[in-house]
Amino acid sequence: MKLGRHSPAPKRQKCDHWSPCPPGNFAYRILSGGGKERTATICFEDEQLVGEPGSGINIAIVNYKTGEFSSTNFFHMWAHDHSKQMMDFIRSAPKGTLLLMATQDDGSTRLKDYAKELVENLGSKEIKNIKFRSSWVFIAAKGFNLPDNIQREKINHSDQTKNRYKGWPAEIQIEGCIPRNLM
Repeated sequence: MKLGRHSPAPKRQKCDHWSPCPPGNFAYRILSGGGKERTATICFEDEQLVGEPGSGINIAIVNYKTGEFSSTNFFHMWAHDHSKQMMDFIRSAPKGTLLLMATQDDGSTRLKDYAKELVENLGSKEIKNIKFRSSWVFIAAKGFNLPDNIQREKINHSDQTKNRYKGWPAEIQIEGCIPRNLM
């Protein structure tokens, strides 16, 4: 004899959202790294664009009109300065693209101010505040504007000596749905 009722398991949504995006929207989730075992991940329309260890600043470029993945790269900022290469990668993204960014480990030690200004010009309010091993995520549009109600950025550089990752801040994320008709 069965006691109680069992609810069916919830259906998995794109990019592991709790609820589906409305029709005519793209789903995205950007998750920073946290600790050595928690790598940065970038998901767009249920396709994981970044998920392998890429220490530094991870960037994925997506064509906004089609939702198709264009390219991805990571820019290590601890041992060497890759600010120019990161700027060239961002500048190479054509108008009409989304840039999704997440840090893994250290994205700031060798990041030059001129590279921070480029990201700030894309709409970042926190890029100049990132510190050693800060967790940072950001989504930007190149050549068009994102709706005001979309969370674009998040940063965490909490007391790194008193957290679960022993010197690393916890991972953070932003996720949402972007209407397909902004351009």
